[in-house]
Amino acid sequence: MAKSSKIHRVLTYLKHYLSAWNTTGEGIHSPYLFHLVHFVLRDRNAFYCFAEIERKRALLEACPDVLDVVDYGSRGSKDGTHVQRRVCDIARGQLESPRVGQLLFRLVHFMNEQEKRPLEILELGTSLGVTTAYLASVDSRNKVMTLEGSEAVLTVAQGIWRALKLENIEWKQGNIDDTLFKCARAKLDIVYVDANHTYEATMRYVDYLLPRLTERGMVVIDDIHYSEEMENAWQELKQDERVTTTMDLYHVGILFVSPCYLKRHYRIRL
Repeated sequence: MAKSSKIHRVLTYLKHYLSAWNTTGEGIHSPYLFHLVHFVLRDRNAFYCFAEIERKRALLEACPDVLDVVDYGSRGSKDGTHVQRRVCDIARGQLESPRVGQLLFRLVHFMNEQEKRPLEILELGTSLGVTTAYLASVDSRNKVMTLEGSEAVLTVAQGIWRALKLENIEWKQGNIDDTLFKCARAKLDIVYVDANHTYEATMRYVDYLLPRLTERGMVVIDDIHYSEEMENAWQELKQDERVTTTMDLYHVGILFVSPCYLKRHYRIRL
């Protein structure tokens, strides 16, 4: 990471820490969103599958195998850039933290309880499949579609899912700029965006996804304070007329579209 990016992340974290509410839900008008903050975002209990998924993460962090990775992300090109990377380096540098993975699990669990039906879940950016495992472990009836650019990385992820006996995951390999617009389902409950961390790509993905959300659906965007580009994208998405409520958790931001919610923007310190 460039020195300027590191400085940007330090400054944005300090700003978030000082301005965010260390909230338990007070001041949130929607009973649904109050419940989500009070009982989901602040939940610290470990669910049954967390330890096993984290054991798989530890194995990845110790794996010295070298992969031929095709990078379509912010450093890549339209046709992909081939780079040699060790599995352990990808696991240590690119996998989402346990806190975020477990937050996603809790969000899916909460929506399953509220909707009382199988959910349609989409992930943009599979990487080594750990976050996908969190999304898929909640309920085997949920359908999880994940999109990944690199075949070599996806192959490692598939091995993780087999070891965890997760059979409700579908995947599509290729440039997400192409695959998203070919395989996204008509209705989506939860979308996790952890792909091309640029303003242009983030705005394009979310613009396509917002009309496909169910009434209580949500888009969770990773690394909203990663760079000035992502910061600008987040600020613009907050003002989108299709978005009602947003929650800035620093590491991720959540967009809600229900017309039942007030136009509010919450900063929450986890």
